[in-house]
Order: sequence, then structure tokens, then C-alpha cells
Amino acid sequence: MTAMELRAQRSARPRHYLMCRPTHFEVTYSINPWMDPAKPVDTELAVTQWEQLLALHRRLGHHVELVDPLPGYPDMVYAANGATVVDGRVLGARFRDAERAAEGPAYLEWFRDRGYRVHDPVHVNEGEGDFLLAGDRLLAGTGFRSTPESHAEAQAFLGRPVVGLELVDPRFYHLDTALTVLDDDEIMYFPGAFAPHSLAVLRRLYPDAIVVDEADAEHFGLNAVSDGRHVILPESAAGVARRLRERGFEPLGLDLSELLKGGGSVKCCTLEIRDRPALG
Repeated sequence: MTAMELRAQRSARPRHYLMCRPTHFEVTYSINPWMDPAKPVDTELAVTQWEQLLALHRRLGHHVELVDPLPGYPDMVYAANGATVVDGRVLGARFRDAERAAEGPAYLEWFRDRGYRVHDPVHVNEGEGDFLLAGDRLLAGTGFRSTPESHAEAQAFLGRPVVGLELVDPRFYHLDTALTVLDDDEIMYFPGAFAPHSLAVLRRLYPDAIVVDEADAEHFGLNAVSDGRHVILPESAAGVARRLRERGFEPLGLDLSELLKGGGSVKCCTLEIRDRPALG
């Protein structure tokens, strides 16, 4: 099947997202290999780049809400880490590092105030940084941040089977830096980020996955957001964009280079709210 034929079959589904303006963005500490406090950060530029992402989400027809940023928590812009939402159930985040500890309760309060069923986690998990819903299963990362114990907690509360995946390269410290869910049964990933046993699981479950090379992974080409047709990703990940077009997707590149200084890009800035399906 040609790329054009595949593209005709792709269908975008409207999504519900939560984002946080990088009003207080800076890099004053280092909790991942991408963060270097010695490098200057342009907060105004970070806001401009983030606003371009917000505008693109809305232009594509998605509903985006905003949570207020907390002063002193520059990483709160990475909204995907704030929770995991499935069928209207909200599993809160519990961060490994003290620098981000207040973010989990802040996001959970946002959902609680709006009537969502929430769960304050016992074990360390960093939201959609390590929990990615793919169809009926929850792909769950561990190795650097979220603990294996959090996988069982997520499965019990969210009611979806969890597939644990061990990360081994500190550059790809969250699952959403090493793997993208493109549609219910389609993913793309960088093999070098995973332990051999986890790589074997991915190859078995997704034999037709797009395999991304190290250079594009380093450009955060896997920290992308897909609505089933459009895939927003860093514009510098040219190889990923080419592979997506070959599969019938429409890649849309953005420059979020300033936010990458904190170790995040498109997906990190975008938390998906999967509301409970309406009853027919």
C-alpha cells in the first residue's frame, strides 16, 4: 500500500489536553542529562515556542485547558508528567526528585476541583512520562524514574493491563522520550533505550513499528504527539518525519529547542485527558 493510500485511511480524533505555560521556566538544577544550569535560558523564547505548540493543538481541533504554573517549579511546563488519565480516572504523579515534588499535588488538585475521580499515588510514578496508553494496554517505563511497584498500582486503579518496559539509557529517562504511541496499535521507538528483554516484548507486540535511529532520538523525535493522523514533533527530527510520511501520517514540525534545555519537548508539554466515554 502506498503512502497516499495509507494517508487516506488515517483519521484524526479530537483530543482533550492539559498544558502549563512556562512562565517560570529556567534551568537552575540538573535531574536529567539534558539539563545544564551553566547554559543560559531565554524564558521569553520558551513561552513563545510553547505558545506555538498550544496554537497548533487548537488549530487541529483539540480542546486544550491550562493549569496555573507554580512559582519556583520551572519543570511544571512538562504537563505530561503531572498525571495519567484513563476513562476519567486520574492517577496522580509522585516525583522521584524533591525539586518537582509539589507538581504532583498541584495537578491532582486541578483534576479534583473539576470532579474527576483521583488517586493519590503511593509509589513513584511520573505520569505520562512513563505511562503511555496504546489501545487497551498501558505501556509503562521504569529504570530511572517510575518504579516497578507503580505499574501494579496503575493497573489496579486504571483498570488496564500494564506492560512494563525497562529503560537503560539515561538520555531517555522517561518512556515518552524513547517511544511514541501513534495510534491504538501503532508505535515508534528507539531500540537502544530499552533493556534486551523489553526490546523483545516490543518486537513481539509491535512487529511493524517504526524503528527510529539514535540521531533522531537524540533530537527528541520520539517526544511526539499523535491524534491518529497528525504527528507533532521537533522539526529537527527529519528522519522521523520522513518515516511518518511513508506510513501515511502527517508530521508537523515545531521548534521547542528552548524547552529541550529542561529535557522535554512536544509530548512532555502535553498531558492527554481521556474522559470517560459517553454512554450510548
